[in-house]
Amino acid sequence: MGRIVTVANQKGGVGKTTTAVNLGASLAAAEKTTLVIDLDPQANATSGLGIDPRPLELSSYDVLIGSREPVDTILPSSIDYLDIMPANRDLAGAEIELVDAQQREKRLNQAITAIRVQYDYIIVDCPPSLGLLTLNALCAADAVIVPLQCEYYALEGLGRLMETISIIRKDLNPTLEVDGVLLTMYDARTSLSDQVAQEVRENFDGRVFQTVIPRNVRLSESPSFGKPVLLYDARSKGSLGYLAFAKEYLEIGH
Repeated sequence: MGRIVTVANQKGGVGKTTTAVNLGASLAAAEKTTLVIDLDPQANATSGLGIDPRPLELSSYDVLIGSREPVDTILPSSIDYLDIMPANRDLAGAEIELVDAQQREKRLNQAITAIRVQYDYIIVDCPPSLGLLTLNALCAADAVIVPLQCEYYALEGLGRLMETISIIRKDLNPTLEVDGVLLTMYDARTSLSDQVAQEVRENFDGRVFQTVIPRNVRLSESPSFGKPVLLYDARSKGSLGYLAFAKEYLEIGH
């Protein structure tokens, strides 16, 4: 049965979508059957895997509101072993439509239970908020990966996310784990990145991945070409970083 991993941080610009797309691609490169679920109305994971969200008639929105089964929405990517459940602009209305729905926070969990056996990994990309979409992702997940940029105010809001995870574990999803914090946008030329990395490791001892994702132009460019960095420039530091992260993730038994 596939492991469901939510990539979450309510702070924007920390590398959530970059991590979801490129971890998915790197796991697929290791021949692990992988599904990326785009739960962000901005649909950046969708476009980042080469799919234009604008003409899509079916998306994760339809799965959340219960009008379609996941199998109706899932599309293949350009990488073997990697599929995507895309998002489109309809998803922006899901939080409002689900406000009065029964079991509203467990819609995703209920919907994807049947497809877990088809994948080794299901990776969920969330919007930069702790709203109902992120809540659905956390209730469906076995574990959370928290991307954290190596910049000033890096720890801002992280405590709130951890508190939210604790509440969800207590009330809604008792088996939810924190797989770890992934340091992103690391710039070896600055002492600030080193300081932030050290502070995070001190505050979250044992829950920070050894792999650090560097700040990299090719990594930043690849979404505009609709490709994971592995396809855009396999030899770039960004690509090598995510390949190393996927290797570490597999080696520690996740």
